[in-house]
Amino acid sequence: MPVPADWYPHRRPDGEIVGWIVPDLQGFRAVDLLGRAVGSTSVDWLVAEALLEDRGIGYLADRYTLRLPDGSERPVRIAETSSEGITVVADEFGMASAVGAVHERFRLSFPAPEDLQPRP
Repeated sequence: MPVPADWYPHRRPDGEIVGWIVPDLQGFRAVDLLGRAVGSTSVDWLVAEALLEDRGIGYLADRYTLRLPDGSERPVRIAETSSEGITVVADEFGMASAVGAVHERFRLSFPAPEDLQPRP
């Protein structure tokens, strides 16, 4: 899904996009790089900016769990994300960071589906 025209990119001081600010009926919502809302209510523009800046991009390095169509779950890490899709790689035993390892890859839609959840 291409980013809708009314999603305004928000950038860090170095120019890196950290998410989007999206107008809604009561104000604005902050949306992260996975296409998920940051916070649970509408806020004003400056609060939306602060939410995105506080969130940063560090969460992209976290471990996640991907529920597969057969109901099984796999530990994964995010390899890349864009509005054209999200790629995650299998991360059994932390192997996603092993140099030269061949990883099973999964291509997901954007925004990220509910099947992708942060690991507890």
